[in-house]
Amino acid sequence: MSAVVQAFAADQAGAARLADALGLGLETVRLHVFPDREVLPTVTPFAGVVIAYCPLNQPNAKLMSLMLACDAWRRGGATRLILVAPYMCYLRQDTVFAPGQALSRDVIGRLLGERFDRIVTVEPHLHRTSDLGAVFAPAQVTALSAAEPLARAIGADPPPVVIGPDGESEPWARAIGEALGAPHMTLRKTRHGDHRVDLCLDGGADLKGRRAVIIDDICSSGGTLEAAVRLALAQGAERVEVAVVHALFDWATARRLAEAGASRIISTDSCPHPSNAVALAPILAAALTEEIST
Repeated sequence: MSAVVQAFAADQAGAARLADALGLGLETVRLHVFPDREVLPTVTPFAGVVIAYCPLNQPNAKLMSLMLACDAWRRGGATRLILVAPYMCYLRQDTVFAPGQALSRDVIGRLLGERFDRIVTVEPHLHRTSDLGAVFAPAQVTALSAAEPLARAIGADPPPVVIGPDGESEPWARAIGEALGAPHMTLRKTRHGDHRVDLCLDGGADLKGRRAVIIDDICSSGGTLEAAVRLALAQGAERVEVAVVHALFDWATARRLAEAGASRIISTDSCPHPSNAVALAPILAAALTEEIST
């Protein structure tokens, strides 16, 4: 089936890696910004499958451009639209936590699900949603795990102890631990705001002289990971590293993590970031190969 990868200029590096892995051409979506900040994307018309590569970090600046591009792709003859969004935005709010709040999971689900035929993402940040397909209906949805490629980047020498910073991270910590053949544990967390948390390590856990790797799917403010780094060192860990899937944090957060004692911080390239150490193109391409080869 005839297919092409298209992406905005800001996402060209990741799009190029995906296009190379698929053996497809890559086209740039041109974006004009008017003085009042309205946007006008211009796509390359293509009568076939258009794979739109668009990590949805900084989503408020990207979503309108993407929605308008969808209209342009359809008008240009696209027979099938596939969104590859290694990071999927607005999934933190997957329930209404307090009166007056929006359920952003369902808003983003309708917005994208009604415009794309298929959505491919990596480690979506959903803890209370078991059926991702229902969120993005009628689009087909593929949610990939980054556990194995991230585990390879972490490495097993010296043998690590994998630590998840809270109960919600337990499946993720377990998957990384299993991929490394390493023990894993999770911390108990009490949150007091975006930047302040209290963490507790269950009794019986021994980190003395060990290499500890603290993992999470997202780092944004970094408060939880910073507290976890300090706790692991206080428990006698010889070396503490941080590994995340989606790097949404800024340089100030990276500095705080380093000052807390993190000796290494790595992430996947789901969002462009200086900490990127793991390319997701191989697993993204594997998820798409069968469809574009039929």
